[in-house]
Amino acid sequence: MAAKSIKKLVTLILLILLAGCANQLPPGGGEVDKIPPEVVDVYPPDETINFDDDYIEIEFSEYVDKRSFQEALFISPFIEGGLDFSWTSSTVTIEFKEKLKKDITYTVNVGSDVVDLNNKNRMANSYSFTFSTGNKIDRRMITGRVYAEKPEGVLIYAYRLGTETDTLLKAKPDYVSQTGNTGDYELKGLSESNYRIFAVLDKYRDLIYDLDQDLIGIPCKDISLIADDTLFTNMNFKLFKADTTAPRFLKGIMTDKKHILVTLTEEIDKRLLKPSNYLLFDSTTNEKSQVQYVYQKYGKPAELIFVPKDKLNIDNSVYLIADVLKDTLENKYQNDFIHLTISDRPDTSAINVIATEPKQNSSIDFVDPKIIIYFDDGFEKNDIQKHITFTDTFGNEVPFKINFDDDATLVVSPLKDLKADKDYIIKFNLNRFIDSEGNKGDSLYQFKFNTISGLDFTGVSGNIGNFDNELNPVLVLESYNRKGLQYQKKITNENFEFDRIEAGKYFLWYYSDTDSNFQYDFGWPQPLKYSERFSVYGDTLKLKPRWTVTDVQFNLK
Repeated sequence: MAAKSIKKLVTLILLILLAGCANQLPPGGGEVDKIPPEVVDVYPPDETINFDDDYIEIEFSEYVDKRSFQEALFISPFIEGGLDFSWTSSTVTIEFKEKLKKDITYTVNVGSDVVDLNNKNRMANSYSFTFSTGNKIDRRMITGRVYAEKPEGVLIYAYRLGTETDTLLKAKPDYVSQTGNTGDYELKGLSESNYRIFAVLDKYRDLIYDLDQDLIGIPCKDISLIADDTLFTNMNFKLFKADTTAPRFLKGIMTDKKHILVTLTEEIDKRLLKPSNYLLFDSTTNEKSQVQYVYQKYGKPAELIFVPKDKLNIDNSVYLIADVLKDTLENKYQNDFIHLTISDRPDTSAINVIATEPKQNSSIDFVDPKIIIYFDDGFEKNDIQKHITFTDTFGNEVPFKINFDDDATLVVSPLKDLKADKDYIIKFNLNRFIDSEGNKGDSLYQFKFNTISGLDFTGVSGNIGNFDNELNPVLVLESYNRKGLQYQKKITNENFEFDRIEAGKYFLWYYSDTDSNFQYDFGWPQPLKYSERFSVYGDTLKLKPRWTVTDVQFNLK
C-alpha cells in the first residue's frame, strides 16, 4: 500500500477513535424544546434488596445539565466519603467512594431542579427510588405539600429524633426529599423512628438551614413511625422568613435643604412613622433639633423621608438619630444613627397627589370603604378636614372622618355605609396643603369613584367534615391572584358560609387557632415552636358575580 494511502487510513482511524472518546452532545436545530426531562430507568431497580455494588445508575429521557443534576441529587441516609460521577450520553453512573453500610435502606431522590441541556426545562416532579443492603426494604413514608408562591424545588429535611432536639437544624438531615412543581413531596424508605420534618428553601443547597438566608416551614407536630405506624400523610408546610435581625439605617442624604432621604435595611413598623421617634444632632455645635415630618416614600417601604424643623448647616457634621427602629416581627434596635450628607439646595416644589388606593374611577364596596391619598411631601394638618368635601354627584354631603398613616398620607373614611351603585367625589384645593417651606399647589384635586351594586357580590357555603371545636378552627377564603385579599371567620359548627365576597378565583383553607389571635402562626425554628395545624381544600373555587357556590364539602385533615 502506498505511503500516502496508509497515512489517510491512519488519519481516518484516529478520527473515529477520537469521535468515540469525545463527550457526546445533544443534537441541535428543530423546534424549541418545551418538554421537561424525566428519569426513564435506574439501577438498581426500585426496592432492590441485598444490594452489594459500589455504584448506581440513572438514565434520563434526554441530555441534562450535569451541574443541575449533582445539586439536585440527594441520597438518604447520608453516604460517607462522597461520590464520583461519570456520564455516558444521557446516563450517569454514581460511584460510592466508601462501602455502603449493612442492613440499611437507602433512598435516592432526584430533585426537580434538574434541567435539560437544550432549553433549561426543569423536571416536572422529583423522582425517587429505594434499595437496601439488607434483606428487607424499610417502607415507612411521610407525604405532604408545601404551599408557597413558588413551591417547586423546596427541600424537605427529615431528622431522627434523639436527645438533642433544638440543635437539629445545625446539622445535615438524616433524609432529604424535594418538592415538584405542585409542592408535593414524598419521604420514602424511612426506618423505624420518631421524626421531625422541616421544609427549607435552601439557597446554597448545603443542607444546613441558614436563618438569615433561607425560607422555612415549621411542622405542627413530630411524627412517630414506630411498630405498625408506617405512613403519615398531609404533613403540610407554609414557608416564611424567620427574621431575627432588627432594622438599621443604611444611608442618609439630603435631596434639598428640607428633605432627608434615608434607606433602611428593611421596612419598619408603621407605628414608628412619627417625628417624636427621631431627632437631628449637629456634632459641630453639639445642638439637637426636631424632625417636623416623616413619611414612607411611596412604593419603596424601606425608604423614609424626613423633613427637619430647622435649617441644617451645610458646613457642619449632622446625624439623624432614631429612638428605636422596629420591624413587624418586633425585632428592634435602640438609638441607631446615621451621618447625613447635607444640602442647601432650595425646595420650590409644590405639593401634589402621587397615588390613591383605590385608583381613580374605581368601583369599591359601599360597606365601610376607605380611601387613601398619597402626597409627595408632608403638610400642615391642622383644620385640614374643613377644606375637604365628600359628596355624591348630586351634591349630597357624606359625613366623614380623616386620619393619617404618616405625614404624607391622608385616609378618608365615611362615618356610615355609602349607597350601592352610586357615584361619589372627594374634592380639595391643593393650596390648602402647605409644606414646611410654604410651598402649595394651585389646583383643585378631585377623586371620583363609584360603589358596586350589591348584586355584584358572590359567596360560598358548605359543610365541614371532621369538625372539632377544640381545634378552635378558623376558615380562610383567600384570593388566588390578588395578594392581600382574603376573608376569614371562626367556625363553631359543621356548617359555614361566606357572603359579600368579591368575584374571583379563591382557595379555601383552615387553621387551628391555638393562641386565639385570629392569625395563622408559622411557628419558629430555634428554639422550636410548632406551627398551627392547617389544611387546604383540594379544588380552586371560581366565584362568579351574583352566584353563590353551595354544598362545598371540606374535610379537615
